[in-house]
Amino acid sequence: MNEILADALKRAASLTRAGDPFEASRVIQSALVGATARNPSDRPADRTERATPTWPYVATVDQMRITGPRNDAEAERLAGPGAPSAGRGRSALKFARPLAETLRDITALRRTLDARPQGPSHAPPIPEGARYLSRTFDCGYGGRDYRLYIPAAAAEGRATGLVLMLHGCKQDPDDFATGTDMNSKAEAAGMVVVYPAQTTAANASRCWNWFSPADQRRGGGEAALLAALARSVAAEFEVPADAVFVAGLSAGGAMAAILAEAYPDVFKAAGIHSGLPAGAAADMPSAFAAMAGRGLVAGSTSDATAETRLIVFHGTADTVVRPINGEAIVETARRRAQTVDHHDGRTGTGRTYRRHVFRSAEGRARAEHWILNGHGHAWSGGRSEGSYTDADGPDASAEMMRFFLEGRRTRSD
Repeated sequence: MNEILADALKRAASLTRAGDPFEASRVIQSALVGATARNPSDRPADRTERATPTWPYVATVDQMRITGPRNDAEAERLAGPGAPSAGRGRSALKFARPLAETLRDITALRRTLDARPQGPSHAPPIPEGARYLSRTFDCGYGGRDYRLYIPAAAAEGRATGLVLMLHGCKQDPDDFATGTDMNSKAEAAGMVVVYPAQTTAANASRCWNWFSPADQRRGGGEAALLAALARSVAAEFEVPADAVFVAGLSAGGAMAAILAEAYPDVFKAAGIHSGLPAGAAADMPSAFAAMAGRGLVAGSTSDATAETRLIVFHGTADTVVRPINGEAIVETARRRAQTVDHHDGRTGTGRTYRRHVFRSAEGRARAEHWILNGHGHAWSGGRSEGSYTDADGPDASAEMMRFFLEGRRTRSD
């Protein structure tokens, strides 16, 4: 533990004893991941971070800049009207924990983050006829750089669907695209894939701010920004309204869960890998508690959650985000399911898993929960060229794409 963190922990303990847990949380957050920008005005005015993106450009890539809406009304139009606010009806979360437990979780996570791969990212292979672009999106809620994969089948400006892919902490779009190999699945399905890049200005470890109330709600923060980005690209490629999906790993998985609840009118299905349920935390201490499986309220009572279909992957050996979080994400679907199918399987490399399918009265799969035995905090079935992947499978990208497409076929029947 370095001197800066040790000093921050001492100050946080003193502030907590003095009855100021919010300031204690801020001190710890600043020491761990830096000051987090809470609104567009906190971001650098000159946007110099855009001049040197976190991923390397390749010689053949098209560099484009897309300008989105510049005011809140236009951004809300892109994000989509009509859905209830995120968290409406959710039971209040309470995190009354001893300071010693909070500090223990913080120290454990610090070791985990420090151990993450730090090598350069490599752009994924691009098949002939496909494109992999570098773009920037801006709207009333802020802006982000992103990578856009356009399959050969969508060369004329139309795509069958869209997947918004949210990377984990200390990852970037190229790393995530390479590790998940989602592009190859999208190529076969004729879908575009959007890979937003979190900035170090928003979070020093490039985590999506899933633990921040300002970024969890509909109509504000990162949730609104990401929804607006998805809607903008979907409109550009004439993607059908029932074919916009979101997926993510770890912090990206937690943000995917938030988008599923806050914007069910935008995202018709969500793939959540090693993530946490929407509203699991309201600050850094409660985030560490939720990751460790403490203080977690399983399931939301929001009708919005039930509208978005969910496929959830979680390893039983995940020590970064405990498996109970996967159970909490599907709890609402489990309670409402009329029938539940159970399937046991084994991959070619010997990894065993159990798949639970929660079905409606009409027999439609509303959620799937994949429990991966002995699997840690990594994308299942991913490629070793990307960080935080486990090649032993099963192939999470392929199963997510299958789940997304099955939902479309069911609605069209």
